[in-house]
Amino acid sequence: MRVTSLLAHGIALAALTVGTILPAASAGAAPAVHHNGTGRAARVGPPPPGVTKPAVEKWLSIGEGELITLPASVVDVWTSSPDVADVYVANPRQIHLFGKGFGESTLFATDKAGRVVYAATIRVSQNSTSLDRMMKAAMPEADIHVTQVGQIAVMNGTVASPDDSAQAQRLVTSALNPGVDATQANAVLKVMVVNRLRTATPLQVNLQVKFAEVSRTFLKNIGANIQSVDGTGGFQFGVTRGRGAATQFIPGGPLGVGFTQAPPNGSQVTKGSENSTFALAGKLLGLDLLGAIDAGETMGQVTTLANPNLTALSGETGTFLAGGEIPIPLAQALGTTSVEYKQFGVSLAYTPTVLSDGRISLRVRPEVSQLDYANAITISGGRVPALTTRRAETTVELGSGQSFMIAGLMQNMHNNNFDKTPGLGSVPVLGALFRSNAFQHNETELVIVITPYLVKPVNGNDIRLPTDGYRAPGDLERLMLGKLDEGQRGLQRPKPTMQVAPAGAAPAIGAAGDVPVLPVPNLDAGTPPAIDRKAAKPADRRPAAAAPGFSVN
Repeated sequence: MRVTSLLAHGIALAALTVGTILPAASAGAAPAVHHNGTGRAARVGPPPPGVTKPAVEKWLSIGEGELITLPASVVDVWTSSPDVADVYVANPRQIHLFGKGFGESTLFATDKAGRVVYAATIRVSQNSTSLDRMMKAAMPEADIHVTQVGQIAVMNGTVASPDDSAQAQRLVTSALNPGVDATQANAVLKVMVVNRLRTATPLQVNLQVKFAEVSRTFLKNIGANIQSVDGTGGFQFGVTRGRGAATQFIPGGPLGVGFTQAPPNGSQVTKGSENSTFALAGKLLGLDLLGAIDAGETMGQVTTLANPNLTALSGETGTFLAGGEIPIPLAQALGTTSVEYKQFGVSLAYTPTVLSDGRISLRVRPEVSQLDYANAITISGGRVPALTTRRAETTVELGSGQSFMIAGLMQNMHNNNFDKTPGLGSVPVLGALFRSNAFQHNETELVIVITPYLVKPVNGNDIRLPTDGYRAPGDLERLMLGKLDEGQRGLQRPKPTMQVAPAGAAPAIGAAGDVPVLPVPNLDAGTPPAIDRKAAKPADRRPAAAAPGFSVN
């Protein structure tokens, strides 16, 4: 804290400035009033109680000075940090203020009665005007302003791209930290630079996502069936486990080729649709017996691949869904039913944010779901399937064109079923003919690859479509040549082209031609200019010769 006293000549000047002191009032009368140089009365008395805080802010650069004219005469000037901002009192109505170092200081000026005449918060920083001029010279197309408070400098304004923002930050950091290599990761900076620059054009982020899912299924079962067939309509019996004896051969009847033929008074034996069958036939006590052992092994593999491609502005959310919606009935009051739809399939939601250095902060939520009828439930008489869902949600930061992978979304399911005939299925050795065993193994793996790109709009003429060059074939080409389409791959689709104006003709609307320059009449002359009737007569053109400004080839 520093108190700057008035100089002797300042005190004398203040004494001359103050008006004649009125006679002292008696006890209980109003306090004495001094007249200042402005002709206004200043109350003289004890200062009002309370805490006074500065309501004025002053921004100075190091070495910059400012002259402050006070509204009334003062006798004391106080500053909290003389190393940051110092003052010099020229006279009771003027203060010289100048910046000495980085930081913040508080200034109070009081009159003879102790009342605050002037109070301000002084913030001293690097010469911001010179920094703004430097940035204007280095990047004339940008609008950049630098404000420094203590050991922190803030850049505000607008630039064209993230590259310009990073370059501006490097320039300001080097200017505020002379002799320090700001490119080093462990560099000790005297002044930290906070980048609050905005890009003039909102950046767009294109996101390419690949969903790769492989589902493997392995099913194995084995069982035994015994069935009797008697074409005479006599006694029949059989022991089966969920299927008939697997053959189209009917004991005692003709063989069927490609179809099943049953005798008029006999029973038909059908073949299993999923398993291989080993069958035996014979006679026992006058009955035709058919024994079948069903053994099946099924292996399946399903591959799902989706590649959604989305573009969204920085800070906005883009969504994608390739699938459908299933209706789910919901019971309401008074016996009414409402329907709610649930989405399923391949979906994606992401929110990109482009950072100042061109990197992308990406919040992504991919999801793959499918209908599961094995766990379906019945609601209001309708069967509603369940959903098998694999979902991931994360936030990452990466550069344009870089990729990251979400893997490990695996699912394994084992299922064993054992069916047997009560009693007979427990008999040693022979009990194997009266029981069946099924084993099922499902394995699913999902891999997601995500790649963001910083993109800009392109000219429509540079866009290629899969239908470019396509032409439907004629009847002769379809019937005789077996063609499904006609055309060459890679041909450009029709685009509007500029119509060039013919030589010597008046330009049409939209035509690419120079407008003829007509002579300017001399209005200062006394006589009106002569008009050439032949030149003013329009050219004789047929209506068919006129062409629109744009045409489609």
